[in-house]
Amino acid sequence: MTWKKFSGEVIHSSILEEVEKAIIRETENGYRLKVCIGTDSQVKGALTDFATVIVLLREHHGGFMYIHQEKTPQRMSIKERMLVEVQKSIETAYSICDLLDVYDVDLEVHADINTNPMFKSNKALNEAMGYILSMGFIFKAKPEAFASSTCADKMVH
Repeated sequence: MTWKKFSGEVIHSSILEEVEKAIIRETENGYRLKVCIGTDSQVKGALTDFATVIVLLREHHGGFMYIHQEKTPQRMSIKERMLVEVQKSIETAYSICDLLDVYDVDLEVHADINTNPMFKSNKALNEAMGYILSMGFIFKAKPEAFASSTCADKMVH
């Protein structure tokens, strides 16, 4: 799985090593961190482009992110696509959560799902919330889910 920085620079070490280096560097510089993970997708012709982001927030001092993108030709309903986004976020959260526990860094999983029933993505809200909470993660949906609805969204548009 290839991860990149926002600048486009490819990360050659594992994402776990990269996140650990970032946590050590940022805490040594006096910052309290929180990690937010989210995924967004965009259908582009015959392909669906998924972007998963790991956002490291420095309390009151901005943040930075790591990005993984992949495309699939698989056709899916809106509900299925929303749940695949959540699955990708959970897989990423699960891969780094032990590290975050070691360094006492809070973690949130953000779902690009609208809480307003007028929007199509709302069809997946209950399942997504149950999936994320059952894995033991803090759940955020729109409008609080900036990792997915702003950061990852920027990568697929």
